[in-house]
Amino acid sequence: MFVMLNSRIANVPERILMTADAVGGVWTYALELARGLGAYGIEVYLATMGAPLAREQCAEARQIPNLSIFKSSFKLEWMVEPWRDVEAAGDWLLHLEQRLKPEIVHLNSYAHGALRWIAPKLVVGHSCVLSWWQVIKDEQAPSDWNRYRREVKRGIRAADFVIAPSQTMITKLDELYGPLRNRKVIWNGRSPESFAPGLKEEFVLSAGRWWDEAKNLAALTRVAPRLPWPVYLAGEEKHPDRSQGSLTKFANVRCLGTISSSALASWFSRAAIYASPARYEPFGLSALEAALAGCALVLGDIPSLREIWQDAALFVSPDSDESLEAALREIMLNSAYRAELASRARHRALRFSSQRMARAYVETYAQLLDKTQTCDLEEEEQIACVS
Repeated sequence: MFVMLNSRIANVPERILMTADAVGGVWTYALELARGLGAYGIEVYLATMGAPLAREQCAEARQIPNLSIFKSSFKLEWMVEPWRDVEAAGDWLLHLEQRLKPEIVHLNSYAHGALRWIAPKLVVGHSCVLSWWQVIKDEQAPSDWNRYRREVKRGIRAADFVIAPSQTMITKLDELYGPLRNRKVIWNGRSPESFAPGLKEEFVLSAGRWWDEAKNLAALTRVAPRLPWPVYLAGEEKHPDRSQGSLTKFANVRCLGTISSSALASWFSRAAIYASPARYEPFGLSALEAALAGCALVLGDIPSLREIWQDAALFVSPDSDESLEAALREIMLNSAYRAELASRARHRALRFSSQRMARAYVETYAQLLDKTQTCDLEEEEQIACVS
C-alpha cells in the first residue's frame, strides 16, 4: 500500500515534525492528519503545547502507529503573557529537530515560523487573534496585542508555505500579515467511518469552547427554553488562562462538559440537529463531524461556513436569536425537511475526507522538498563555477 501511494507522488518525506496544541480543534486535526499520512509511510513526530494531555488524548494518540508524541505545557502565543514560554518552546523545538532530523517542519501556530529551522517549514493558519477581534469586537485588536501582531507577522512571513483550511481564512491572513509568498487552501478532513449515522433522537446538539465568544453558544441557551426539544452542549467550560468557568444551569439545556472524541461521536450519531450559530469559525470541524453522522445543520451565516457548506445547511444570523429559534423550530416540526437537510449535509461532508486532506499535504511536502533540493543544486553549481 505504501509503495502504491508513494509511486504517485515523487519525493515523499519519511519524517515530519509537527506542532499542535492540546486545547482546541488543532489536536483533532493533527491526529486525523497523522493517520492519513501513515498511508504514505510518513512518521509523524508531534510536539504538543498549551496544556497537559488528558488521559483520553494519550490513549487516542497511542492508537496511531506512525505517531510519536513529545509533550510540553508551554503557553501558546494567544495566551496571557506567553512570550517567555514561546521562546523556551522554540529552543525545545529546535532541539527536537536536531535530535529527530525531520525532512519537513509542519507548524500549527505562527511565531515559531521565524526560528532558524534546518528543514523547510510550513505554517497552517487555523485561526488568529486579530481576525477574531475584528469579527467579535468589531474593532482592531488593542495595543496589548501589538507584540502578538509582530511575532505572528514575522513567523508567517518566514514560512516557506502558508496553508489555511478555507479561502476565507487564507485571504484574511494575507490581509493582516501579508503579502504571503506561497499560500494554499487545504480543507480539513475527517474519516466517515468514525461518524456513522445512528437512530436519530429529538434533541439539538452543539459542541465548542464555552468561553469563546466566537462559538456563540450563549444564543442557544437563550432560545432553548422556548424550544420543544432539549439542547445538549458539549465542550470545555474553563478558559485555559482562567481559574474558574462561568457556566450556570439553563432551562431545557443539558451540559455535557468536556467529553472524549468517541463519546462525542456517539452523541453526533443520536442527534437529529446540530446547531452552531458561530460568529467566527475559519472551518468548523465539529460541524463536519455532525454532518458525517447524519445531523441536519443550523449554522451561523458567516463567509467561511457559507464557503464550506454552501446549500447543505440552514444559515442564521449570529446576531438574531429570533432567526435561530425559527430555524430550529422549522426543522424540528418538519421531519421531511429535516431528513433532506441531513442528507445534503452528509453528501457534502463526504467531500472533506481525511484521505483527501492527507494527499494535499503530502503533495505540499513534496513541493517543498523539490524546491529545497533545487536550491541546493543551484548552490553547488555556483560553488563549482567559482572554484
